[in-house]
Amino acid sequence: MKIRPLGNQWSFLIYMQPKRKIINDPVFGFVNIPDEFIYELIQHPCLQRLNRIRQLGMASYVYPGAQHTRFHHTIGAMYLMEVALLNLRDKGHEITRDEYRGALAAILMHDIGHTPFSHVLEDVLVNHVPHEAISLLLMERINEEKQGALQTAIDIFRDRYPKRFLHQLVSGQLDVDRLDYLQRDSFFTGVSEGSIGAARIMKMLDVIDDKLVVESKGIYSIENFLMSRRFMYWQVYLHKTAVASEKMLINTINRAKHLSRNGEELFASPSLAFFLKNDITLNDFRDRPEVLEHFTNLDDNDIWTSLKVWKSHRDKVLSLLSSGMVNRKLFKIQISNEPHPAERRHELIRKFSRQYGISESEATYFVSSDSLVTDMYNKYDESIMILYRDGSIKDISSASDMFNIEVLSKKVEKYYLAYMRD
Repeated sequence: MKIRPLGNQWSFLIYMQPKRKIINDPVFGFVNIPDEFIYELIQHPCLQRLNRIRQLGMASYVYPGAQHTRFHHTIGAMYLMEVALLNLRDKGHEITRDEYRGALAAILMHDIGHTPFSHVLEDVLVNHVPHEAISLLLMERINEEKQGALQTAIDIFRDRYPKRFLHQLVSGQLDVDRLDYLQRDSFFTGVSEGSIGAARIMKMLDVIDDKLVVESKGIYSIENFLMSRRFMYWQVYLHKTAVASEKMLINTINRAKHLSRNGEELFASPSLAFFLKNDITLNDFRDRPEVLEHFTNLDDNDIWTSLKVWKSHRDKVLSLLSSGMVNRKLFKIQISNEPHPAERRHELIRKFSRQYGISESEATYFVSSDSLVTDMYNKYDESIMILYRDGSIKDISSASDMFNIEVLSKKVEKYYLAYMRD
């Protein structure tokens, strides 16, 4: 029997595991699984499915090392959550055993609603259903399986738990989700400018009036976090080649959906075929049990297997797009500070129509255009508050003496035009 020295406050937190369970994480080192309940959640099929979904979607076309998964990220976020909870407890804030488990469970389950390739297909395979909504539905189903054991986690996830700072750790300006993915994505892409001191920031946290604040000695770590986040968005998440590959994959799946819904029998796993043939809404997830079943059977492998077969399909559009995805002949992309002229898009569509002997309607799948938006920090949304030794609190935008903190607060919008290569 292992007893962790957490004091009288957590006197019931006794670990009676037959064997200590540890995960060796490449970013944070050895991560302890605190008890059997958390271990059972990690072993749940909904969590294990995340082993088959890439964290960064198509970014490996740019950064070959970006092969890490949503499961990697989930374990790292759990580690940071525990660091934060233990730190806050040591500073005198009451965190019960149930709250501790609930917060860990909430962050473990926060990503289980992701579609294959993470955010890339979120609005494609389903009809504008955010992954958070699907995560919640899956959590509620697992809660029934576990006879209500996840209720605190669900309340924290939905921001309905009385101690609202626990929700901030799951979803907020300085949540453990962001802190893990920035450091992890930096590590696996090799983009060192994105590296942050995530664990240090967690240790700088405190709670004032049920809201998270950061001790003033951590202000430079916060500045680095904001700078790194901005850098990672434009250098990794919105890298032009990553964007081009994502838009090409979206158009490929949309073409497959069009063919499937017009009677074409495409090669696909049963669950992928279900989403190709049906327009699934949030109400379908709520009202039709088979929808969640099909969803939890989907991962990146369903898509890749189909793409490899579709590249030989008789439909020229689907074939060319699938072949380009498999063989990395990706869309060419142009990014501008101003919207691209509509006539340029129409010109490309007419060109591809003539070039491939297809209709202009079919040629639209070879072109994609829209805007790219980043909003790094909005002090009017949810602030990062700095706590000084005298008890005063300031927003980071006024507390920081960094020259470009206001630049970080500005919304940035750019415009892309992506299209088939000749």
